[in-house]
Amino acid sequence: MTGITTHVLDITTGRPLVGLKVDLYDVATTPPTRLNSTRTNADGRTDAPMLPAASARTGQFELQFHVGDHFKAADALSDVVPVRFAIADAAQHYHVPMLCAPWFFSTYRGS
Repeated sequence: MTGITTHVLDITTGRPLVGLKVDLYDVATTPPTRLNSTRTNADGRTDAPMLPAASARTGQFELQFHVGDHFKAADALSDVVPVRFAIADAAQHYHVPMLCAPWFFSTYRGS
C-alpha cells in the first residue's frame, strides 16, 4: 500500500474522534492546493486514503485536523492542527495519526 492515510484518537477518552474534518494540502504550490477534504468515520479513520496509491508522489504535504469543531471547550489550545511532512519515497505508505485532547496534540509516522 502507498499513499497517505490517517486516524484520530481522543486521548482523554481513549476513543476515536468521529466526524472530525481532515484536509490534505500540497504545500509545494503557491498557494497550497487542497487535494482532499473528508471526515473521520466511527473508527476515527477516513473511509479512503487522503492521497490514494494511484496519486502517490514525492513532495511537501500538510494534513489539517479541525479539532476545534470537536473540542468546543473555552480552554482548547487550537482550532486547526497542521501537520506538515515530506514524502521522499512515493513507493512507501505514509500513515500520519493524530492523538489529541483540547489542550494536547501529537503525531508520529505510523505503519
